[in-house]
This record gives sequence, structure tokens and C-alpha cells, in this order.
Amino acid sequence: MLRFEDLESFRQSCERSPYLAIGTFDGVHRGHAAVIRALLARARADGAPAGVLTFTPHPVAVLSPDAAPPLLTDYERRADLLGDLGVDALVQLPFTKVLANVRPSAFVQDHLCRRAGARRVFVGADFTFGARAAGTPDTLAVLGRQCCGLETTVIPLLRAQGVPISSTRIRQALRDGQPGLARRLLGRPFALAGVVVAGERRGRALGFPTANVVPPPGLALPALGVYAVRCRILDGDPGAAAGLPGVANLGQRPTVAGEEVRLETHLLGYDGDLYGRTVEVLFLRRLRGERRFSNLEALRRQIARDAARAASLLRVE
Repeated sequence: MLRFEDLESFRQSCERSPYLAIGTFDGVHRGHAAVIRALLARARADGAPAGVLTFTPHPVAVLSPDAAPPLLTDYERRADLLGDLGVDALVQLPFTKVLANVRPSAFVQDHLCRRAGARRVFVGADFTFGARAAGTPDTLAVLGRQCCGLETTVIPLLRAQGVPISSTRIRQALRDGQPGLARRLLGRPFALAGVVVAGERRGRALGFPTANVVPPPGLALPALGVYAVRCRILDGDPGAAAGLPGVANLGQRPTVAGEEVRLETHLLGYDGDLYGRTVEVLFLRRLRGERRFSNLEALRRQIARDAARAASLLRVE
């Protein structure tokens, strides 16, 4: 997948007028995937390049920083997921206040028609664009035809249990401690990735060594607590590609007066050295909330129970 930060370079890379899917695509959830698959099906049938136009940073982070939602995926992971779906190119257009103030008509004429040279665009039914988010899919269809014969395909919102799938709904599922629901909406388990850092080695002293990761800032987090997880080692361990079973605590470690939120994962049956390695932890089941124990021995006994329960659950995952 080719990657660009401006529409002109993307257009120059295309031998024919491209088709574009447009959106924020935070999380690249099942609803987003439906838009991308529609793009790919029509582009392949018509012999057109299939590109995705998205924005970095998230528009709300520019327009109302205090109200910016935590991201379900960082921008590199978003790019990887879009590439995995099979698109030919990704344009991550820098989102600025200047761009935010562009009128819908100017966005269609200047960005989609002139700069991108797009022949057809694909959007979800809840897509908005332009100053004050005044542009809608209907607006896009009318302006596109008038401006340059640009065709618009609107994809109906994908629903789960009768409610539209959305990034907002997935964030709420995570806050509610429902990784199973988040998984159904995303189409894959929610995951956090990072480099394993040295801790205080208390887990090892208790008989349960952990791989410790500080969650990246700005990302959505599940409810604090203990989870049955699988852990992928991302930098060169082929034996762990499918995910090693584990039990993880996401929290502040109140028993030992911790303050910083950490993700501490004990890998079941694994005794390798992970310091400095990049791991991805997939959240599968929430076992309990985080709580303070009266002493380390009580904590050790609870960890043993958590590990046994996680092992039992993961045998049937």
C-alpha cells in the first residue's frame, strides 16, 4: 500500500482516475470495513485505483481539544489495518483549522475533483464534511455531480443488535469492561501494544513474572481490572504469532501504592526474556475489577486464581 500526505502526490501515482473512501476510520471497525470492501469491489470491477482519504490528527482534536475522544488505534496501526484490507493507497491528510473551515462545495471542487481527480467516492451514511460539518452524503452527491461528474456511493450503517456500529459505541463497551462486545463491533479483539519496560519485579518475586507496558497516551483503555488475554510478540518471534495465553492487570496497582496506569501481563507457560521487545496484548475476557489487597500473600493467592481462570477460559477461546 502506498502512503501519501497530500492529494496531488496520490493523484500523480494513479494511472487512472481513482476511487476514494473518505472518513476518519478510527479503529477500522466492521462498519468501516464495509465501506472499504464496497470501494474495493467496485474499483476492481472497473479497473480503478482504490484509495482511502483520512485525516491526522482526529478532527475533534483540532476543533475541540478538550473533547477529543481517545483513539481506538494510533495512526500507524490504522494504516496497517487499512492496508490489510487491500487498498492500493492511503492519503493521511493533515487536518488543520484551515481545512476545517473549507466550505463543503470548495472541499468537493478543490480537494476531491481538482487535487485528487477522483471519479467515485464511498462514504458511510453518517459522513459529514466541510465547515461546521455542514456537508452530508446527499450534499456530497449533488456537489460532486455538479462539479466534475463525481459519483457518490453511500454505504448504510452496519448494525449490531439493532444499533449502528460506531467508534463511540466501542469506546463505551471498553469503559464498561465489555471486551467481548468491543470485539464483536471491531471484528477483532481490542489490543494495546508497546515496548516491555522494567518494573519493580514484584510479580517475579510472587511467582508470576510480568511483561510491563505503559499504555501509549491518547489511546482508549478498557476498564481497569484483570483480563484473560493473548499476547503477540511483534518483533521476530514466529512461535508467538498466534498469541500466547496470559492474564493481565490493567491498573494502578493499589496494593503496592502504584500511581501510573500499567498493563502487566503474565504469560502462561512462557519463561523467555521480553525486556525491550514490542508486544501486543489482546483483551478477551474481563475477570474482575482492580482492588487493593491487605498484603502481598493475599495478592499472590488471587493472582493464582486469576491465572487458573484465564487458562481455563483461553482453552476454549
